Amino acid sequence: MPKVPDLSTPLNQPVKSYANVDVVKLAESSLIPDACKQMIKINIDEIIVVDKNETPIGLVTDEDILKKTSEAFVNPAKTTLGDIMTFPVISINQNKTLSDALEQMREYKVRKLVVLSGENRIVGMLYKNTIIGLMKNHLAAKHEKHSSFWSIIWNLGIVLQFAGVLMFIPAVIATVLWETIPATGIYLMSTLLFVTGFFMNTYGERHPLKLRDVAILVFVSFVLLVLFGTIPYMLVVPYDTTKPLEHFANSFFESSAGFTTGGLSLILTPEDLPQSFTFYRSYTQFVGGLSFVYLIVTTFFPEHKLRTMRSFISGKIPQLRELLITITLLFSIYITIIAIVLFYLGKRNLIDNFSLAMSAVSTGGWIPNSQILVGLSNPEYIIIMIGMILGALPFGFHYALVRTKFMSIHISKEVALYFGILVIASTIFLFSMNTNPMDSIFNITSASTTTGFQTINLQNLNSLSGIIITVAMLIGGCGFSTAGGLKVFRLIKLASIRNLFRKNLTSSDKNEIITALILAVLFPIIPLFVANHMYSLGYDFEDSYFDAVSALTTTGLGAGTVTASLDSFTITVFSFLMIFGRIEIILLLYMFVPKLIP
Repeated sequence: MPKVPDLSTPLNQPVKSYANVDVVKLAESSLIPDACKQMIKINIDEIIVVDKNETPIGLVTDEDILKKTSEAFVNPAKTTLGDIMTFPVISINQNKTLSDALEQMREYKVRKLVVLSGENRIVGMLYKNTIIGLMKNHLAAKHEKHSSFWSIIWNLGIVLQFAGVLMFIPAVIATVLWETIPATGIYLMSTLLFVTGFFMNTYGERHPLKLRDVAILVFVSFVLLVLFGTIPYMLVVPYDTTKPLEHFANSFFESSAGFTTGGLSLILTPEDLPQSFTFYRSYTQFVGGLSFVYLIVTTFFPEHKLRTMRSFISGKIPQLRELLITITLLFSIYITIIAIVLFYLGKRNLIDNFSLAMSAVSTGGWIPNSQILVGLSNPEYIIIMIGMILGALPFGFHYALVRTKFMSIHISKEVALYFGILVIASTIFLFSMNTNPMDSIFNITSASTTTGFQTINLQNLNSLSGIIITVAMLIGGCGFSTAGGLKVFRLIKLASIRNLFRKNLTSSDKNEIITALILAVLFPIIPLFVANHMYSLGYDFEDSYFDAVSALTTTGLGAGTVTASLDSFTITVFSFLMIFGRIEIILLLYMFVPKLIP
């Protein structure tokens, strides 16, 4: 059996793949002026001299013409190709490899070969420069791939170190409150994040990242954050430690719901947890909701490169680095104000109010006490709804509050459309529900902002209200906000789908429309597979679909199917649904479909 050539390196590629088929074949009786015209016409440097059967018998190059016709006694007008050609012709079979071609070039000291078929018909011309260029590109690609990997490792180290420092804040609060176990778990997570990041930073290499590399970096960062975030849960939350796999899966789920602002939880009575730990849970939602991974990445990118990132953070925002620093400070102010106002109105524990405020503004939806939303006054409901809506508005909107000269028509249209959707959804939901009006408005606002605060039993929804609240979750908030879902930004892009085939449409706009279309299809379809799996386990299909949509849109509203009684595999599936929702699936598209990258 013949040996199959290894095609993994360029030199093992067949000659015919790289032969230049644009050649001139002329008889040896052809005159030099005619030959020169043909060479100029096709823009080549040589002519293959053939006999009457088109078998190559010689080769004439531009150098041959210049050298041999410049002699004083030569008349170029009467000189034929046969007079000056080089022979015999050095040729190679088209099925030979580039390695064979190089060896033949070295042996005969030539820089080009005539490529022949099995019947000795001329296929084309192979140049040494072609092979050299191919090898250069191959080596450059290998180096680039190697550099990209180690550059991702280096940047990942920065992300983990920064996360480790951030996680010291809830650890200090646990220490101040003398809550030993939460403090131990959070300090351990924080230290491991910092040490792991240090080693990655040490062994990685600082090179520029391409957009696809950034997509990989952000996705891996979220997964690692969630993974390290399981440590405090495994120490604090009283899952069944006799079943380590289930214990880990449940902890991983809770950690996912935190850093992704997913909001679903297997913990029915969070008031049984140490107070510092309920603060830590909401704090992870605040960190994840502000997309701090993007914040760190922007630290190492020049502004002109940051513009390319806007395609997967869903929003055209000026001064991206300054924006992320500004909104981090601004959102901290929002949280402080909301927590103080809630404390003044309700006289609850200040730490619980801060936890509630962080969950509202980050659209996370976790509550420090299972009864904290029961019996709220109307002013308290309004304050919390304001916090949720602030989180669902684009970061650029908040940036415009302090940098008004950057307010743009694109942001205004998106915000106006979002409020329009919220008003319409609230009106229909209100009149379709037989419940307290404030409860109806509060819960539909929670769904539309993908927060997940819940004061009504969603298993009792009628068909219309169920559809409205599901659609509200799927649409979600505005682009580049703490909210999840498809985002209103992409609804605006979908409205431009009729322009997709216009010739004057830029590649960037075209890719954004295609991306919006893909996500509009994926967001409602992916939960169907999860719901079908849940149905096979005996759960109600509609409730399962609702909870799967809630996970993918990082909402956190629940119809009762996601509980600690689920098996580890299904719990893990919901964990990754929330991770995919946090990155809006878009990073996976950019990782595996690079053509979508502008």
